[in-house]
Amino acid sequence: MERLCVILLLVSKTFIVDAQFNGFNCDASFHSRFPAERDISVYCGVQTITLKINFCPVLFSGYTDTDLALNGRHGDAHCRGFINNNTFPTVVLFSISLSTLEACGNSLVVTTAQGPNAYGNLSLVQIGNIAGYIDTPDPPTVISYLPGLLYKFSCSYPLEYLVNNTQLASSAAAISVKDSNGTFVSTLNLLLYNDSTYVHHLAIPVSGLTLKTRVFAAVKATNLDRRWNVLMDYCYTTPSGNPNDELRYDLFFGCDKDPQTTVFENGKSQMGRFSFEVFRFVKHKNQKMSTVFLHCVTKLCRSDDCPLLLPICGKRKKRNVSERTAMASDNAVMTAGPIITRSAQLNSPPFKMNSVTSALISAIAILAVMSMCFFFLSLSLLRGKYTPPTPLSGTHNPAFS
Repeated sequence: MERLCVILLLVSKTFIVDAQFNGFNCDASFHSRFPAERDISVYCGVQTITLKINFCPVLFSGYTDTDLALNGRHGDAHCRGFINNNTFPTVVLFSISLSTLEACGNSLVVTTAQGPNAYGNLSLVQIGNIAGYIDTPDPPTVISYLPGLLYKFSCSYPLEYLVNNTQLASSAAAISVKDSNGTFVSTLNLLLYNDSTYVHHLAIPVSGLTLKTRVFAAVKATNLDRRWNVLMDYCYTTPSGNPNDELRYDLFFGCDKDPQTTVFENGKSQMGRFSFEVFRFVKHKNQKMSTVFLHCVTKLCRSDDCPLLLPICGKRKKRNVSERTAMASDNAVMTAGPIITRSAQLNSPPFKMNSVTSALISAIAILAVMSMCFFFLSLSLLRGKYTPPTPLSGTHNPAFS
């Protein structure tokens, strides 16, 4: 009878597991287990990162495909995967585009390592490491009997590849301009320089720039006659090379300007120039280095019309409403970077004594030693002069008994 009960129990358990895997390509004898590290496959592609997760152990753990999401973004449908039931076993696929890699909270950490550069020579190159995780949501209760699932992944690319060979950013833009003489195409470039001479391009050390280092930026135009000037509408920064990144910090926008930003020239020639002090994004607080990308929204305007397009700030005289419409091109967005900044080192500087301080300390030490010697000498002299009292001699008188 007991043997029959055991057989019935095993059969019922098999039916339950089969019902749990019903409709999916899972084998109860292999996949009736909790997830393991081998259940995730990572493919670091040219344009996308593809993640494949064995779905059968996820089902066995009591979850569905909608419970899996990138970096805890369970409320965003774009950060969830999709079922592929045409393989064995069934998998959940996640696809991360390199052009929007930070959309679902994936992190980009820049490091420096020894490797071949763009010319095939061995040197120090900057590596962009893209990392993240896939997890299940925590229940709204104090305790849970379901295991929390967590899959980690990472892919490394040369930073030069991430910037140049994907659609993260572009430091140049071709812009079409139509005037009375026809249509022509001009090229705009956003460039970074070391100083206000705008001669030497910005050189970033391997360890990154120190915070508050002043960087000089310029937007230059080519194939442009003297009737047209460059007008920077606004410039801003992001932690990634994506100009549409949700996290951004404006350097200047209309009449609002960052206190550490100085605009030297805008709308007055075929080059716009400004400078700003580099900083770090707080989201990079646990990293040794921070990445800052600069973006400028720029247009071309007729030299006589550029003043009409500049914002009226402060106590400047208002323009007449009857003024003619300014002639300008469409906007173009350009990106420069990454500008690598390093966190401040909190190591205290070594203490250095000057000659006067050293002499004073030596004199005090000598006086202390001499005082101690004088104290012990005085004690020895006092002991030499002291004579203890002699005991009384004689016989005992019995009358005093």
